[in-house]
Order: sequence, then C-alpha cells, then structure tokens
Amino acid sequence: MKVFLNPGHDLDYDSGAVSPRSGLRECEVAAHVGALVKHYLEAAGCTCELMQSDNLAPTGEGRSAYADRQGLTVTETANDWDADIFVSIHCNSAEAEDACGTETFAYALDGGEGEKLATCIQDQIVDALNTVDRGVKTNPKLFVLRYTAMPAVLVELGFISNESDEELLTNRQDDFARAIARGVTDYEQMLMA
Repeated sequence: MKVFLNPGHDLDYDSGAVSPRSGLRECEVAAHVGALVKHYLEAAGCTCELMQSDNLAPTGEGRSAYADRQGLTVTETANDWDADIFVSIHCNSAEAEDACGTETFAYALDGGEGEKLATCIQDQIVDALNTVDRGVKTNPKLFVLRYTAMPAVLVELGFISNESDEELLTNRQDDFARAIARGVTDYEQMLMA
C-alpha cells in the first residue's frame, strides 16, 4: 500500500497551534510523529512518502504565501504519486483549556473509504492512549481532504492547549505513531478481507 503522510503545518513558516504553557509547537509534534509513522509503516511493508508544507492545494487560499514553497502542493504531490491513502497529522487547540481528546476527519461520513480509514485510526489512538474519543467527523472544507484523489483523513491527535493532552503529545509521540500505523494496517487488512 502506498501511504502519503502529511505532518501538518510547516517548520519554517507555519507553527500551527502553540502550547500557552510550554511553547510546544504543533508543527514539531506532527513532524516527529509523521516520521515515526513512516518508519513503522515501511517496516510493515508499506511504501511511504512524507511531505510537510504550508503549500497545501492548487487554489489561491491553498497555496503558500512564501516564494520557496511555490512548487507542487501537498495534495498535487500525493495525487501525482498515486497514493492509495493520505494521512494528515495535526494537534488541536481551543480557548477552553478543558477541551481534550482525539478526533479524525474524513471528507464525508457516507460509509466510504475515507470514513473507514478514519475509524481505524481513531479507534487505535483512543485504545492505545486512552484519550477522550471525540469521534470521526466530516469537514469537506479542509484542503487536504477536498483536493486529494484517494481516501484521505486528517487526524487531530489531541489538544495542545490542554495540559493532560499536551503531556501525551510531548511524552507519547511514539505511541501515537504506532497507533496511526496500526490503524493504517487495520484498514489495509479490511480491504483484503
């Protein structure tokens, strides 16, 4: 299976959410977890491509504002590579410090492949890390879901703005990565059944 991994945001230009307590940056958590997922999936026999960039989609709003990010967008690269699935990795944030948990987005909740992939990954993360299960949700406005030609999901690991979730995001990145990889291989097994 060809898996395109997209750690969210951009290490140079777009930090994503930042912890108000520690300064932990979403882009760094996503980059580290993404690299670990790639390692585990390749060990399981998958072929992986990883791209972290704020240049997401071939639209005015989806393109990066930075000159050195004007090549192919994340979604164009995934489509050109002919990935079987697409996984974008993020951390959530909210003004309410008690907001916590894991949620995974698909383009639609219609019983399709994106929803199935999202459910596999969501279940593995919640089971492995005992995070609050915020469920599988739909958001067709997300560039990485709207402009990909394969089943695609966006995983919100936990809330970087919540003290307990931040501790997990800091100290259990390997566990998050293993759970995502297991979710992908669960999905692959489902396809072969």
